[in-house]
Amino acid sequence: MIIRGWDNFLARPNGALSLRFFVQPTMAGLLALRSGIEDAREGRQGYLWALLTNPQRRFQLLHEGWRGARTPFLVAIALDAVYQIVTVQFVYPLELLFTATLLALVPYALLRGPFNRLARLLLPGTGPPTTETARNDSFS
Repeated sequence: MIIRGWDNFLARPNGALSLRFFVQPTMAGLLALRSGIEDAREGRQGYLWALLTNPQRRFQLLHEGWRGARTPFLVAIALDAVYQIVTVQFVYPLELLFTATLLALVPYALLRGPFNRLARLLLPGTGPPTTETARNDSFS
């Protein structure tokens, strides 16, 4: 089952609906950009770093991340379901979740923090996390 799933995943960029392999990560990246700029303006830490190092806020951060990445994830699920119906006439739920996660959630989680850092460097009115914010991110 895993081998079939991996083979099917690797065949997707060359098959029907292959444009989604570019559109979905781009959409997730644009939403990560918006969230990263918002994080920088509010003086918050990088998203993935805070998620990994701050167990007290982990649930809150996961909830915020889900709010930001929910739309591209659901679109990825719908498009992969259509792809599977067109190509194999069946929907494999685990493949569907795996593909949607790789195309939507992973790019969002990986790009939100770097966009936060870039926004702090390039946008006026943003700077490094304040001591108060860093303390709240670390201990709240």
